[in-house]
Amino acid sequence: MITLTHLAPRLLAAGALAILCGCGGGATTAGTAPAAPRNPLEIEASPELEKELRIGEAVWTDVNGTLRTAGRVEADETRMARVSAPVTGRIAELRVIEGQHVEQGEVLATIHSTDLAGAQSAFLKNLTQHQLSRRAVARARQLLDAGVIGAAELQRREAELEQAVADLASSREQLAVLGMSPEAIERLESSRRIDSVTRVVSTITGRVLERRVTVGQVVQAAEIVCVVADLSNVWLVADIPEQSAGAIEVGKAVQAEIPALPGEAITGQLSFVSATVNPETRTVRTRMDLPNPRFRYKPAMLATITLMDGAERRQVVPSSAVVREGDGDAVFVQTGPNRFVLRNVLLGEEYRDMRVVLEGLQPGEKIVTAGAFHLNNERRRRAIRGGAEE
Repeated sequence: MITLTHLAPRLLAAGALAILCGCGGGATTAGTAPAAPRNPLEIEASPELEKELRIGEAVWTDVNGTLRTAGRVEADETRMARVSAPVTGRIAELRVIEGQHVEQGEVLATIHSTDLAGAQSAFLKNLTQHQLSRRAVARARQLLDAGVIGAAELQRREAELEQAVADLASSREQLAVLGMSPEAIERLESSRRIDSVTRVVSTITGRVLERRVTVGQVVQAAEIVCVVADLSNVWLVADIPEQSAGAIEVGKAVQAEIPALPGEAITGQLSFVSATVNPETRTVRTRMDLPNPRFRYKPAMLATITLMDGAERRQVVPSSAVVREGDGDAVFVQTGPNRFVLRNVLLGEEYRDMRVVLEGLQPGEKIVTAGAFHLNNERRRRAIRGGAEE
């Protein structure tokens, strides 16, 4: 059996130990301050990392406002001809293919047409009637001079001649509308042989962009057979969004790049800005004239077009100074000899290899202008390592 006499020494020893522990713990708490939490956006660069950094300031410079948009090359519509069939008929022959160069007056296709044959027949009838009316008037004058007929008969025959002249002129004009040249009409008049074949000729010198018919196809009068364009000058066209079109006007400077021709800079001015907004796309059509003496710019080529505004004084930083942090942009601001803090900034458009600063930097503040990417990676690494240690 254990008595109180035996427990007393043990209780006294335990109490003394508790007192000693309590005194030691109180002294430790009073002598040690809690560690301040580390700022995760701040970093102290190591000597090795500091060698990769370049320190500078935001600078003020004249910045041209820009608007970048997609564009394309199109044929100059003022140098384009949609050559159509002059008569209804069947395509008998096609003499050109797409991309072929043609001269003005060159035959593109031939058409067999019964309408043309009917018009030629009407012309020959009117030609015969005209000749008969002329002879009748000549005989009437002779008979009037001989006293055989009266003046009224001569007047009647002269009226018939005038009608025959008008009918012949109308028939001649109809043949011209149906595509017959003056030389072909003269041959018809002299030979009196009907030819139902008409020729479709190019009205300009250029290249065949489209051939819309095939041999044997029946075409209607005025139906397009070929599209021919002079490509020595083309259009560079862009559709500007309605909300950005307020300051767009003729004469605005244009810079363009065509991916199919890398490294070739294109400059010019807007020659046209549409007076209306496309109700379907809510865009405004613009274009610039682009000389094309070597035919290197081809219709339907894609382009990137930059419209330049007037120069404005703006604060800028190098693009290499900017890092992405979350959904925003940030730069490293120097707070000490080798200490930096990441600060969010509001940036505007890109200008050459710089970014316009709208908010976030004060004049004279030192920032990391090169090496910010590596510095930010090191900051993130330390933040992850610090979190793991905690």
